Amino acid sequence: RMSIVLGKADELVTTICPYCGVGCQFDLNIKEGKIIRVTSNSEAPVNGMHLCVKGRYGYDFVHHEDRLTKPLVREYLLNGSPRPSDGRGDWVEADWDTAINIVANKFVQVKRESGSNAIGILSSAKCTNEENYLMQKFSRQVIGTNNVDHCARLCHSSTVAGLAMCFGSGAMSNTMQDIVEQAEAILIIGSNTTEQHPVFGTKIRQAVLNRKVKLVVADPRAIDICEFAELHLQQKLGTDVALLNGLMHIILANGNHDEAFIQERTEGFDDFQKTIDKYNPELVSQITGITVESLYEAADILATNKPMAVIWAMGITQHTTGVMNVLSLGNLQMLLGNMGVPGGGVNPLRGQNNVQGACDLGGLPNVFPGYQKVTDESVREKFKSAWAFDTGGPDFGEQPGITVIEMINKMGEGELRALYILAENPMMTDPDINHVRECMENSEFVVLQEIFPSETSHYADVLLPGVSWAEKDGTFTNTERRIQLIRSAVNPPGEARPDWQIIAEIARLVLQIEGRKPVGPQAGWDFISAAEIQNEVNAITPIYAGVTHERLNKGEQLHWPVRGLDHDGTPILHVGQFTRGNGKFHSCEHLDAEELPDNEYPLYLTTGRVIYHWHGGEMTRRAKGLLEIYPETLVEISPEDALKIGLNGKDMVRITSRRGEMIARAVVTDRVSEGVIFGNFHFPGEQNVNNLTIAALDPIAKIPEYKVCAVKVELAEE
Repeated sequence: RMSIVLGKADELVTTICPYCGVGCQFDLNIKEGKIIRVTSNSEAPVNGMHLCVKGRYGYDFVHHEDRLTKPLVREYLLNGSPRPSDGRGDWVEADWDTAINIVANKFVQVKRESGSNAIGILSSAKCTNEENYLMQKFSRQVIGTNNVDHCARLCHSSTVAGLAMCFGSGAMSNTMQDIVEQAEAILIIGSNTTEQHPVFGTKIRQAVLNRKVKLVVADPRAIDICEFAELHLQQKLGTDVALLNGLMHIILANGNHDEAFIQERTEGFDDFQKTIDKYNPELVSQITGITVESLYEAADILATNKPMAVIWAMGITQHTTGVMNVLSLGNLQMLLGNMGVPGGGVNPLRGQNNVQGACDLGGLPNVFPGYQKVTDESVREKFKSAWAFDTGGPDFGEQPGITVIEMINKMGEGELRALYILAENPMMTDPDINHVRECMENSEFVVLQEIFPSETSHYADVLLPGVSWAEKDGTFTNTERRIQLIRSAVNPPGEARPDWQIIAEIARLVLQIEGRKPVGPQAGWDFISAAEIQNEVNAITPIYAGVTHERLNKGEQLHWPVRGLDHDGTPILHVGQFTRGNGKFHSCEHLDAEELPDNEYPLYLTTGRVIYHWHGGEMTRRAKGLLEIYPETLVEISPEDALKIGLNGKDMVRITSRRGEMIARAVVTDRVSEGVIFGNFHFPGEQNVNNLTIAALDPIAKIPEYKVCAVKVELAEE
């Protein structure tokens, strides 16, 4: 059912997939200026000839008729009248100079009237490292605020925070290749690997079949990878800390911990052990719903097959206890001595093509590029010197800025007056969409830089047409910290421009209006290429110091940290010593989710993605073959609950939470247990599961609890 255009290509352009964080490489086949197919490249370092359905067939969005081709501004901005009281008014096409002038002057006005912190910047996991670097530089140097964030806040901010607390680095410690080639056991927890990271999921299946790797899967749903597992632990939603503490209790009781590793390379073990002692198998079974026998079996598999790799994704992170979940996984791997070795480690799988790079390059409110803390005075002075103006500064403050959820809330309250969004779609992906809508409606000034008129564009005042990944050069960093080149393959439509060029032009005009001249060694904005931006990154980002487009073009495989031009990179982190010195054990207690089922809302809701679509679906809903196969939201409901509701497997249902409702087609399946339903956020409007989700936040990472809330389900009319 997939649409394939046959015929010989004029040109092959090797690039990186724009979807998940695996970072597959492939060839775009170009004919008469258009992509006609994607073909595998046997030299691809991550995936070889493997590609998933999105990577192979999800390319035609690039040429979709919905593409933005000219800047659009609201009519009221052109005629100088107040904004209409009933919305934002009509869109009007404008030339680039007019649009950039409106944006720059509004930013300057807000700064003068309300200060720099009245402006927020949303960077993008879909854009290049170079563009993310410029977005945070624009925020900190030009605007003067640390109010910069991106969608990592909504997926793996708890991973970054938790692993930094354990080890001093918040990234995946090992490579996918060494896991599938050298691990003797694998624990997958909170990751639907074969659907969300399909190529890596395929390689794990092959490792199980060919090398007899022992696989344990812990997931509230019976996901596909469970078919290859030695054991499936189907824990109750929100009980991951209790489960992991219970497994570690058994490991300690059986004497299967790595005492030498603990003594030589860790701290905090005694307090940790006191906490673990309380989580006996009987208590943990009661909390999680997993039998005592299964707990013992899992503990034995994980402890007696070394090295053992832990793999997780958003099933672990998107909780009010997300950081504690991650800390518990760090505890487990230190307890077993599985850190700093091939085939082991802590391995969070990043969801988007460049969410790792967007974090690395400072698209977060608390760190400069390379995870250099904004609260560190010496770091602040370094960047002030690098980005200096003839008038002094810049002054970006001494404290972290606010997060994406806080930006949306403060925009609704009027504290945040202007928001600059790069390729993000909060009207699809943020929790509690009805609340987000209210905030967006109350916003004063929103600039959206996009390739399509997204759901968020309805609330924008200026719409700037960027280009797709196939129309620009730069780098992505995949889930295993591998930096890879993307290459321009086709020309952008109409007047659309590469995002880095747009950001730089706005920055130059703001500085011109304010009469500030860049004088620091990395202060200027007159870039001529993405490669030149990367060279600036090298100068002030130690973990990227040796990364250049020239090296990558030669085929060098570089995993950060790359300390210099003569450094080969670091495929495995924490060999011999942790980034923070000793690894630190943390005591973690089980806490209930923020909202549990009750008589009014008796079911648990959990959320996720499906293999045919990707996040807010802006691209995959415009890929013809993918949409044909999966044209609408499907909600998974157990047979037991289907009987109670009166479903026959084809009915439309209305799902309601305390925040809103969703109407979707129900699929009756034993993938979910009784009392649990599953939905996705790929489709807009009434089909979006984020109409229901709760914006309760982890207190440290401030990530929303997408994975647990209470709902009720009833039949809806077709």
